[in-house]
Amino acid sequence: MTVLVVGGGIGGLATALGLARAGHRVTVLESAAVFEEIGAGIQVGPNGFRMLDSLGVGAVVRSRAVHVDSLRLRCGISGSLISSLPIDSAFQERFGTYAVVHRNDVLTPLLDACQNDERVDLRVNSGVEDYIQDSAGVTAVLRSGDRVHGTALVGADGLRSAIRRQLVGDGDPQVSGHTTFRAVIPASDVPRELKENVVTLWAGPRYHVVWYVIAGGRYVNLVATTDNGAADPMTGKPVEHEDVVRHFRPLCDDAARIMELADEWRAWVLCDRAPVATWQDSRVVLLGDAAHPVLQYAAQGACQALEDAVCLSSVFDPRDVSGSFARYVSLRGERTARVHHVARLMGREVYHPAGAAADARNAMFASWTSADLHEQLEWLYG
Repeated sequence: MTVLVVGGGIGGLATALGLARAGHRVTVLESAAVFEEIGAGIQVGPNGFRMLDSLGVGAVVRSRAVHVDSLRLRCGISGSLISSLPIDSAFQERFGTYAVVHRNDVLTPLLDACQNDERVDLRVNSGVEDYIQDSAGVTAVLRSGDRVHGTALVGADGLRSAIRRQLVGDGDPQVSGHTTFRAVIPASDVPRELKENVVTLWAGPRYHVVWYVIAGGRYVNLVATTDNGAADPMTGKPVEHEDVVRHFRPLCDDAARIMELADEWRAWVLCDRAPVATWQDSRVVLLGDAAHPVLQYAAQGACQALEDAVCLSSVFDPRDVSGSFARYVSLRGERTARVHHVARLMGREVYHPAGAAADARNAMFASWTSADLHEQLEWLYG
């Protein structure tokens, strides 16, 4: 019997691969004409790499990743160092690999593994509008009018999931009021004195700027986010350079120099959804952003989708689809809700505070040793 996976992003392909490795047949229904990730760089924490390892693609992703030396928090106005977490032997022995990658350098190994597994059927131009189910199985109704039948269905179709719309019915995602501007810069354009193998975050009043090297060192991924009260969703809209930089003043010299190197920006208004307990409708279940979309501030969107995929694959039983989906939801609900809460909290209290709140943040982080930071991260990476 075949499991239908709606959505061919990182979460959907990881689910397909996990289920196939467990011996199940899978059909992936992707709405786009090709399998590809929108966006550029992401940070993959140790929990994400453990999931990739369990799916058999961890080594390939590591070979494409940039293994940074540290994570640094700096003041966006003065440029002074607030805190640094070395990704050293002590970190790696406790938690494992932390690296930065291009999104497609995670997606492509998953896609290759699925293409090489005869139990996985990959279909493009197959957007799903809704589903119909009975005691015998589930039918996905495509936008084209075609229907695809399976024994179960996993909705991994993202923030604006059609499967969630039918299953939960909670309307549009919640707009955060934060706008993120993204650019990719050739590393050859970056002055030598600014080149460091680190993830640097400059935190200013109601804004922050992050940059790090991706694609084997060929490019720099630049992400600049402002708490500007944006009220309307926006996804990948081209934006003029001057319309970006006006949100980030005052800004320290190093960060300003990096931003001046970008000549092509795109904007997103960040959205998430409050955690819900309902991810399941008998033979249908949600996964990744369709189940628990989070803001970017904990760098956990892809990692949590990978955790979902491995968890679901490990408990799925075609003899008891509804029961095994309920088991998956019970295992994942509390953890993903905590990640959601922490991501929102970091946006307010770590990345964007001003005045006395920023001073309190700086004092707190400055007081923590690397061992203290490890303890703070144990619940997430341990």
